[in-house]
Amino acid sequence: AEYMGFISTENIGEKPDEPFVFLMDAAMLGVGVGFDTEGAGKLVVKEPKQPAEKHVIEDTREGWVTSVSVLLQSFFKPNMHAVEFDYSKVRPAGQLLKTFGGVSSGPQPLINLHQQLSSILQKSKDSPISVTVIVDIMNLIGKCVVAGNVRRTAEIAFGDAESSEFLDLKNYEANPQRADYGWTSNNSVFARIGMDYKKASERIQINGEPGFAWLNNMQAFSRMKGRADFRDQRVKGGNPCLEQSLESSELCCLVETFPFHHDDLEDYKLTLRSAFMYAKTVTLITVHWPATREVMYRNRRIGCSVSGIAQFITNRSLHTLQQWLEEGYLELVQQDRMLSELWAIPRSVKLTSVKPSGTISLLAGATPGIHFPESRFYIRRIRMNKTFPLLNKLRKAGYTVEPAVGSEDSTVVVEVPVDVGNGIRGVADVSMWEQLALAAFMQRHWADNQVSATITFDPALEGKHIEHALQYYQYQLKGISFLPRHDYGAFPQMPYEQINEERYNAEVAKLSSLPRQASELLPRTHSSILRSTEEQNLTTHKMEDAFCDGDACERKSRLQASS
Repeated sequence: AEYMGFISTENIGEKPDEPFVFLMDAAMLGVGVGFDTEGAGKLVVKEPKQPAEKHVIEDTREGWVTSVSVLLQSFFKPNMHAVEFDYSKVRPAGQLLKTFGGVSSGPQPLINLHQQLSSILQKSKDSPISVTVIVDIMNLIGKCVVAGNVRRTAEIAFGDAESSEFLDLKNYEANPQRADYGWTSNNSVFARIGMDYKKASERIQINGEPGFAWLNNMQAFSRMKGRADFRDQRVKGGNPCLEQSLESSELCCLVETFPFHHDDLEDYKLTLRSAFMYAKTVTLITVHWPATREVMYRNRRIGCSVSGIAQFITNRSLHTLQQWLEEGYLELVQQDRMLSELWAIPRSVKLTSVKPSGTISLLAGATPGIHFPESRFYIRRIRMNKTFPLLNKLRKAGYTVEPAVGSEDSTVVVEVPVDVGNGIRGVADVSMWEQLALAAFMQRHWADNQVSATITFDPALEGKHIEHALQYYQYQLKGISFLPRHDYGAFPQMPYEQINEERYNAEVAKLSSLPRQASELLPRTHSSILRSTEEQNLTTHKMEDAFCDGDACERKSRLQASS
């Protein structure tokens, strides 16, 4: 199961640092977080008073988050003193993180964050906080979290569809300073039914952004079968992959199933029951944010997802899929009614979604979500912390490992050659219109939350049709994103890159076998970590580590390539 979240900035005038603190705290726990820019103009950035007051940073997750809160409050609240940080308690780089494994980054990522936030806010003093400053703060926090150790998180920023300022955030000719951290979020607009899609569609043809979220559809519809039920009117946004509608401060629980791996529908229903029981059980867990507890306990929102859809359609037909989805959904409704009554808790406001998936589907031997593979042969790139113990073994086994663009000091990208086998069409053989139709099909027959889909298109042949396609599909979808297919790729280090059979064979020929025993790959106990890292002369740290290193949020498929 995975947790995803969303936080609104609309009340930033009353609680100025709260949205940013929530995002950092959640991100350091491996939670991907969406946020909006509704707070723009609702507070004036102030210049902190001198002399500066000293703040000692504790070597915990809470310590890092509190330091950012203190810094932001010094610029957001009146009569606050500037802050001088003491980093002496933060363990040096290279020391082991005792509880969760991995190696400390030291204080440098946090130092960089403090310096960059201070610089941005100093330049904005005596001015209302802008869309750009809100997104800058969130993006810089995301970069710090990813650089901080072995955590993986994701962000999505939502803005006004008519805001040129928001639309230009990833125009690095206009905003060259943002190239260093703008990659940490997907940027999507809150689209309105009937709006003019021309301006946004022209930008999409360059780099695939912005994406679109139809907030009215998210609030009004469960599955989009023509009749609104208005079950989710409090929804304010969504998670980074946009498969979940979410209220502000809400977390959701995602689970993933693979219908193509089942011989028949009854067997698949057994998996759905197990997956749903697990996800519903997770909603019983408490969290340390009071606002989040309140909304989670009320909504009990779940996203039971499906992957391997391209394989299912290829081998069993679209009509069979429609039957499985409809009967599977009814099975989940019955399970929710039964378990909610048994446990004396509210029924879940929503039950199903379609994740973009990624590594999880690859581990299961399935195509990700509703996406078709890049081609039969492709390179899959995976981001890892540069101190991850598995890396040396991957290098020795012949895998290509290179610094991650934008995070060269902390992160690397590993290339894995993949062959999905005969029969399934590559995405280049599936038109933009068919991909949109499949997303709408899943939104109608399965997802009462949302379908996360990145529609790839040929800029020369299909780019001019995007604005017209959106006019038709704005009535059938809650969210969508696009990605132009270029031979050179829209971003460096694309997570998926099409290759031919000759290159695939050459890449595979370089590879040798990895160790077969899991203990040889990634030791998890404290003592075994010590044994496996003696050659690196690493020492332990006696302080308990409060950080989380879980990869709870897979970064979105092709659209988030440069993340």
